Amino acid sequence: MRHKIGQSKLQRPTAHRNAMLRNLAASLIKHEQILTTLPKAKALRPYVEKLITLGKVGGLSNRRLAQSRLMDDTQLQKLFGELAERYAERSGGYSRVIKAGFRGSDAAPMGIIELVDRNVDAKGQDSGPVETDGDEAE
Repeated sequence: MRHKIGQSKLQRPTAHRNAMLRNLAASLIKHEQILTTLPKAKALRPYVEKLITLGKVGGLSNRRLAQSRLMDDTQLQKLFGELAERYAERSGGYSRVIKAGFRGSDAAPMGIIELVDRNVDAKGQDSGPVETDGDEAE
């Protein structure tokens, strides 16, 4: 029986799992919607919701705690600014996980995790034209 088993380990060592959740959380806060495997999305959801709650409460100690869990200054500012204002009236349930079929290469179940009431313009904001070094087309 699986009584009191807290979280899925995702078949990774603790340090790797924490780093992966930290990077996924920063990406979710930045883009507000990401595509990942379904177990990773389900493990990420409580991690991000607790971060958003810290952002809503505010204060120096909560900012430092969120910084230690997020490790990204730009996303920390967005968390305590834009997202805290957006979810000020909502008491939980800041994200949702949607099943997105299976990956073609290894048939892994895929899922989309997104923030509720998200900004559609935030998705893919840093993917632009690729700059090439050397010869430029004239």
